[in-house]
Amino acid sequence: MRIVDHPDAKAFILHWGEMGTQWGVNRSVAQLHALLYLSDRPLHAEEIVEQLGLARSNVSTGVRELQGYGIVRRVHVEGDRRDHFVADTDLWDMLMKIAAERKRREIDPTVRLLEELAAKLKNDPTAPPQLRERVTHMHEFIGTLGNWYEQVRKLPKPTLVTLMKLGAKVARFIPGSGKDSG
Repeated sequence: MRIVDHPDAKAFILHWGEMGTQWGVNRSVAQLHALLYLSDRPLHAEEIVEQLGLARSNVSTGVRELQGYGIVRRVHVEGDRRDHFVADTDLWDMLMKIAAERKRREIDPTVRLLEELAAKLKNDPTAPPQLRERVTHMHEFIGTLGNWYEQVRKLPKPTLVTLMKLGAKVARFIPGSGKDSG
């Protein structure tokens, strides 16, 4: 039985595709990821085409994008010359890889642009004060967010899991933060 023939697997794949569009990922790329994630074995491109009903070119493009995120990799199956693909099934590893790639693609260029703008505005007497102030504050904020991410991503996985499970209770470890909210 193909995984897509099970109604719950099909529902997951379709939903993951819909969620992908909300996250800025192409629907077919997200569905391809869901199929590989659910699969109990490596799949070659023709199987993916057949199971998802996608064009071969969409599958090739999607696999490359997912490989770029580091959450899908190519593997070889003995006795078969075709490339097969598997998805990372370690959810924490997958989350960290996606976060790192999104930071690289989205946050880092924004920090660089804001840094340039803030430097230019600092020495521009014709710039409206609120422009200078808001761009500078945005640069500081996004830069702080990026620095926080870099520190957190270096934490061991068990520490990250504990931190996530603590949620708002982590505030009790911060002096002056008030009462425990959990």
